[in-house]
Amino acid sequence: MTEKKQIALALDVMGTDKGPSEIISGGVEAARDIGTSVKIVLIGRREIIETCLKEHTDLPSNIEIGHAPEVVTMDDSPSEAVRRTDTSIAEAFRLHKEHLVDAVVSPGNTGAVMGTAMLRLGRLREVKRPAIASFFPSRDRKSTVVLDVGANAVCKPIHMYQFGVMGSIFAAHMFGIKRPRVGLVTIGEERSKGNDLIMESYALLEKNPALNFVGNIEGRDILGGTVEVAVTDGFVGNVVLKFAESVEGFLSSSIQHQISTNIFSRCGALLMYPFLRRLRNSFDYSEYGGAPLLGINGVCIICHGGSSSKAIKTGLEVAMRMVKEQVNQHIEQVLTSGSDGVGLGVDFNMNGVDKNHKEAS
Repeated sequence: MTEKKQIALALDVMGTDKGPSEIISGGVEAARDIGTSVKIVLIGRREIIETCLKEHTDLPSNIEIGHAPEVVTMDDSPSEAVRRTDTSIAEAFRLHKEHLVDAVVSPGNTGAVMGTAMLRLGRLREVKRPAIASFFPSRDRKSTVVLDVGANAVCKPIHMYQFGVMGSIFAAHMFGIKRPRVGLVTIGEERSKGNDLIMESYALLEKNPALNFVGNIEGRDILGGTVEVAVTDGFVGNVVLKFAESVEGFLSSSIQHQISTNIFSRCGALLMYPFLRRLRNSFDYSEYGGAPLLGINGVCIICHGGSSSKAIKTGLEVAMRMVKEQVNQHIEQVLTSGSDGVGLGVDFNMNGVDKNHKEAS
């Protein structure tokens, strides 16, 4: 029997809000829990990583160190950072480019991570623009994939169409949904609601019968469970993402305020505490790990700059699953050949899509 190849994941541990120790802890936890089928390569200054690893007893054997002497900070310009070759971000993507690792997970400077991924790895064939996908909780306890949430502030209809395809493939393989419902985020459910971008994107999305396109959706539908994939441009998507990130903190402070009001509130809060904790956790980004950058010729998970060890562990698990499920291969196959390679029982293709919309970005 052929031995299965060990999956290698590069974890950039430098330049984060909380420092390398928390990130390294997440890497160690992932290496221990996932087991030796996966190797975690910690990328950063060797002496710092070695010092942090001394805090852990019974260190798993599937942890390695990849030395990178320099750091990209959160304040550094992404345009300047992508030209540097000695940083932890650059080293992680060098290893990926040379097929020494299968994915990169980074909680570093988002612009630098995205720019370096594009520069070092390039795009999948036929992908016009990569998109950052994010996970939102929904009413039925499933996740809604929203994309783009920040990679492209200005989009064309063909980009929105491809976001729908990539999001559908991701949801199908990562969440096991046979025909993910796709919705176009705008200001009303009626087909006539929206600007020119929305109306032209609608026309493209509905032309492909393989996409389970349900039409326009409103912002409330993202949490309402109406769709599994919500398509939007990066400007609107990033506003939605940043608003969602504030909800967990708002819920926590509101609960604490109500508890301190009087004895009856405290008694009620004690009874409601398990429910309130689950509600708060549903908006905690650490439950989702990070945001995949879909459309690049590789696997990249962009984590929050203030990620906890739990969030890093979850991000590594998402990266591992993307590699195992061959999400990129399915995206490329669909956009280049139109063949049924997504396990949805239907063909994704570009047939019927207006060629005038297929110009290079």
